[in-house]
Amino acid sequence: MASWAIEGEWFKNCNCDPGCPCDFNQAPTHGQCEGLIAMRIDSGHYGDVPLDGLKFAGAVWWPGRIEEGDGHVVPIVDEAANEEQRQAVLMILSGQVGGTIFEIFSAVCPHVQEPIIAPIDFEFDLDSRTGYLKVGDVIESSVETLRGIDPPDPYRILVRIPNGFEYTGPNNEAETAIAKTLKVSVGGKLDFEHTDSHSSMAHVKHEGEVPAAA
Repeated sequence: MASWAIEGEWFKNCNCDPGCPCDFNQAPTHGQCEGLIAMRIDSGHYGDVPLDGLKFAGAVWWPGRIEEGDGHVVPIVDEAANEEQRQAVLMILSGQVGGTIFEIFSAVCPHVQEPIIAPIDFEFDLDSRTGYLKVGDVIESSVETLRGIDPPDPYRILVRIPNGFEYTGPNNEAETAIAKTLKVSVGGKLDFEHTDSHSSMAHVKHEGEVPAAA
């Protein structure tokens, strides 16, 4: 059976205070969870389909704790992808071909909107904990490092989850940062705007198997 794998840079930005409670199996800061995930695939493939350089995102909303489900999601794929690449990325995001994190998203997000194909501007600097994400006219988020109180020097906090399913890169860890802006304009529950909220930044790798019929 053919395999798929994607490796690259990962954002998880949400409406919680910096230091995402989900990483600690706690309830969201404000009751509900509103946010996004996004990835730039530095190297990847789906069977024989190359995915290097492509980007994807997803806007998400849950009414409470993520594991309680009933979430809403809209998958978004880079308009630079050709049709074969687009279908490959959507299959991965669907959770139907493995990859623990995507299988979990599928289980807790039963309300899936039609995919959006849009240009994705993705800037990411893990060392400085800064970045920027713009997806067409539906998502915009800018990320900066946490800072000390006095003086306001760059401040670093790492979250390490051994054997976890999200931070799957070196040392199973993510940098904690602050989403200075987080705006999603998809409509309905996926329509929100926040400032000075949480961001996780990590280098990740996910993999699975391509069904023979694909």
